[in-house]
Amino acid sequence: MNTVDNLNNKEMKLCRGKVKNTVTPADKMQLLKGLLGSLENVVLAYSGGVDSSFLLSVANEVLGDKVLVVTAKSPTFPESEYRFAEEFTRGLRSKFLSIDVDQLSQPELASNPPERCYYCKRQLFDILKKIAVENNAGWVIDGSNLDDQKDYRPGSRALKELGIRSPLIEAGFTKEEIRKCAKESGFSFWNKPSSACLASRVPYGIPISKETLDAIDRAEELLRIFGFSQVRVRHHGNTARIEIQISEIEKLIAYREKVVMGFKALGYTYIVLDLEGYRTGSLNLALFSQQNV
Repeated sequence: MNTVDNLNNKEMKLCRGKVKNTVTPADKMQLLKGLLGSLENVVLAYSGGVDSSFLLSVANEVLGDKVLVVTAKSPTFPESEYRFAEEFTRGLRSKFLSIDVDQLSQPELASNPPERCYYCKRQLFDILKKIAVENNAGWVIDGSNLDDQKDYRPGSRALKELGIRSPLIEAGFTKEEIRKCAKESGFSFWNKPSSACLASRVPYGIPISKETLDAIDRAEELLRIFGFSQVRVRHHGNTARIEIQISEIEKLIAYREKVVMGFKALGYTYIVLDLEGYRTGSLNLALFSQQNV
């Protein structure tokens, strides 16, 4: 009897993305391994974030060389995340493929509509599906988790249309549980700051250019050099709105002159601090406000 059958016999009524509260993170880890084992050969979309690093680590343990790790190098992908993804994969000795993807070549994406993420994911995972066919892989998998379903994520529709599997959702993992299991498993990335596509820093409706994304990436890298752990630089034309952890606001004031000088060198005229601090998907708040008017 396999892992999935064992868990089903505990009458936990498992289904994709829905797991009863009686299931512990340890149970979910066991289920995840069973799910991955049933997939056999896979192409894993790897961003270098905590979720996909966790998925890769477990998949590498379960499937070994039956995992092909693919990372996309693109203007929307932070350079620091790409470096981490490449180094981490090599450390695991997993099969690694880097591909160049220019999402900004799509007018639908570059114009930055609310459905931007859909066009981006559709383009990327279309490519990954072709790579899977070329490498005799039965599935393409990604690191989406249950918490991703709580925010506005039009990219999820593209994954569903293309038949992409999200094992962390299927096993019922939340972000907190992923970090907990990663820590207990001794994975060094368990407390790695959250990251996201650089295009998510630009309010919907403002066209996106490579120059804009480069400025955002370099501005955030500057803040990380100064020791800030979780950062977002939201791009509002010639204004940069900085989001950091509330606990680090006083520290930013101490670096005020260096931050102002660095950001102005990147082309920003105004540099402002968001007093609400860092939060995921803050630009979606304006979208929801418009819908409620």
